[in-house]
Amino acid sequence: MSYERDPIGMDIFSLSGQTALVTGGTRGIGKAMALAMAEAGADIILVQRNTNNQETKLEIENHGRKANIYTADLSSQESVSTLVARVLKDGHNIHILLNCAGIQRRHPSHIFPLEDWDEVLQVNLTTVFTLCRDVGAHMLEREPDKAGQRGRIINVASLVSFQGGLTVPAYAAAKGGISQLTKALSNEWAAQGINVNAIAPGYVATDMNTALMEDADRASSILARIPAGRWGNPDDFKGSVVYLASRASAYVSGEVLTVDGGWMGR
Repeated sequence: MSYERDPIGMDIFSLSGQTALVTGGTRGIGKAMALAMAEAGADIILVQRNTNNQETKLEIENHGRKANIYTADLSSQESVSTLVARVLKDGHNIHILLNCAGIQRRHPSHIFPLEDWDEVLQVNLTTVFTLCRDVGAHMLEREPDKAGQRGRIINVASLVSFQGGLTVPAYAAAKGGISQLTKALSNEWAAQGINVNAIAPGYVATDMNTALMEDADRASSILARIPAGRWGNPDDFKGSVVYLASRASAYVSGEVLTVDGGWMGR
């Protein structure tokens, strides 16, 4: 089998001419990753609960890229199931899907409310599958590019994709599912030119971890285990998402990339 040699250069990370559909892009890690892809040349379609928050859209446009907001309630399967069809009807071509939206609910497992379980599994797993399915179907219909590629799907996993965590059984179940879903879709689609990967953040100083950061004993014990000696911040994920969204990762699929300051190696 022969292949066309491609000289190594920074253009291997370029997302010029690409459009990314992004959930969870209004704050934290999701916002940083959306901006990173825009900085690399991609136009961005932001999925938000409403249009009140225009900050990410404006920052993307300040980078000279196009940004559109589509509204959807990610806790509603009915809402999610119509999202991709609406985007495609408007003429958008989705090259990259980034599933970053997520919610957290903390309770001791023996009193964990079923309604919280259902909500976490819907937003963090079922919605992710639905978008992967619908965007994946769109990508499979597209002719591959000269390198045989049809698209990239990037899910956001977690350290609890590997570990159980404490008082977060629903989140752990959902993020464990994200890891296996990523591998399952890769098994089906990698040969069709769709690379499916996930990023597993470590402990990051975002709103989702406010409860941990405000628990002095827990925050101290977490920090003591991180070899990098600090909690992560959203900008730590810019390079990882551009890598997985670009030609630089052409032979990477089914991978769960940990970005954790060395936590999993401890």
